[in-house]
Amino acid sequence: MTQPDPVVAAFAAGALTLGLLAVGLFFLKFWRRTGDRLFLAFAVAFALLALNQAVPTLARIPSENQGYVYLLRLGAFLLIIAAVLRKNFGRR
Repeated sequence: MTQPDPVVAAFAAGALTLGLLAVGLFFLKFWRRTGDRLFLAFAVAFALLALNQAVPTLARIPSENQGYVYLLRLGAFLLIIAAVLRKNFGRR
């Protein structure tokens, strides 16, 4: 299997990071407007996903096969799950 061009991979990672940050800002705007913590949790989760995308490129990690690279992604998804459960089963 051939390795992708590092410049193209870095460009794609940057574009994906920018998109994830834009989505996070979108949720942050709704949190400021409504005060609903679910929107804040989504904003923080998308910021973590953006970091997860940017860190391997900035740290020059050649492959995502290392387990520690996935910890930010795991944290983001656990945050989303906890926020949804709190919203549905928390105090009203």
